[in-house]
Amino acid sequence: MFVDIAHIKIKAGDGGDGAVAFHREKYVASGGPDGGDGGRGGNIIFQVDDNLSTLADFRYKTKYRAENGKNGGTGHKSGRQGEDLVIRVPRGTVIREKESGAVIADMSTDEPFIAAKGGRGGWGNKHFANPTRQAPRFAKSGAPGEEWDITLELKLLADVGLLGFPNVGKSTFISVVSEAKPIIADYHFTTIVPVLGVVYMGEGRSFVMADIPGLIEGAGEGVGLGHEFLRHVERCRMLVHILDAGGSEGRNPAEDFEAINRELKIFNPELAEKPQIVVANKTDLATDEQLSMLRDYIEGKGYEFYTMCAPISEGTREVVNAIARKLDTLPPVKRYEEEVLPREFFENKKDSGFKISACGDIYYVEASWLLKILQRTNLDDYESLQYFQRVLQSSGIIDALRENGIKEGDTVSIYDFEFEFVN
Repeated sequence: MFVDIAHIKIKAGDGGDGAVAFHREKYVASGGPDGGDGGRGGNIIFQVDDNLSTLADFRYKTKYRAENGKNGGTGHKSGRQGEDLVIRVPRGTVIREKESGAVIADMSTDEPFIAAKGGRGGWGNKHFANPTRQAPRFAKSGAPGEEWDITLELKLLADVGLLGFPNVGKSTFISVVSEAKPIIADYHFTTIVPVLGVVYMGEGRSFVMADIPGLIEGAGEGVGLGHEFLRHVERCRMLVHILDAGGSEGRNPAEDFEAINRELKIFNPELAEKPQIVVANKTDLATDEQLSMLRDYIEGKGYEFYTMCAPISEGTREVVNAIARKLDTLPPVKRYEEEVLPREFFENKKDSGFKISACGDIYYVEASWLLKILQRTNLDDYESLQYFQRVLQSSGIIDALRENGIKEGDTVSIYDFEFEFVN
């Protein structure tokens, strides 16, 4: 079974709570507070695994949660950090936030990606001791870990995508020019999983070719295997459109050419603009007149035209050389850049719920919706910081702090973020 899109929930571990404890030792009077800090919650980390080729595993398990941090202990002992949870995905997997569709990461390299950060552990009561508060009987709770609904979408990493109707010879071609061994037979939809093959052009030169399963009319709107496989063409640097020169399936190759390109344009107009060369296969079944008419038609459209008979490797070397020449002029395989989640996403998540508690001159603000905004805000960026301040103002948190008696110079603590209050 081939699965190339999946929806899952991920939840990083919550931070452990800080401990309230006091030093107890014989002959030591007034030992003072010694409650340890809570441990950080585990992260959710995505890692590329080249042994995987589908997202099938995510069909059966849709919820992933990292370990929580442990609570702090006595004697200044910090709680153990929660273990990170590593989720392995095929190379080429694009991770998106489910609701907005924004790209969070493109798993095309070996670099691991932290998709959800574990919550920071809470401070033990030792941190709250001062000359006027020598025996604090409170500690800070651990911060919750990030939580996201995400979509995993597999888009193959290939330089060249082979297009064409079922049974035109794509699988035969890739098996002849690479080490790939797809199943080949004389019936429709033999290929049900995209096949990647590496084509070697000599020392230090090679490119990756993908045999995209046969398309049918309506694929751009999801008919047949439709969207499941058209998305794999999106990354390709160029396309090789293979036609049945002799019309052995009872179809007209020129009409096939137009039909496939219509589907590309319907699915994603950018696909129809990708560099494309056209190859007429099964030349042993076509007459010279048929080949001449097809060549005139394709070249009249502005495309390079080649012929071959893939089963006996006739003309395949010329096609491969033409592909290599074209690739030398094209930019590298497309990567999807990380996108900033739209502000509307966070603003739509806001509710009126928040909790304010005070301890001396420190005011603690807790709100699950605010945590997500904080975690995705770059506090080193002036514009992002201004936005976060506006959120505090518009949500009523600033007014509520004033009602709770906050004064200028007091500290506001919002999970991992602390700042001095200014009226």
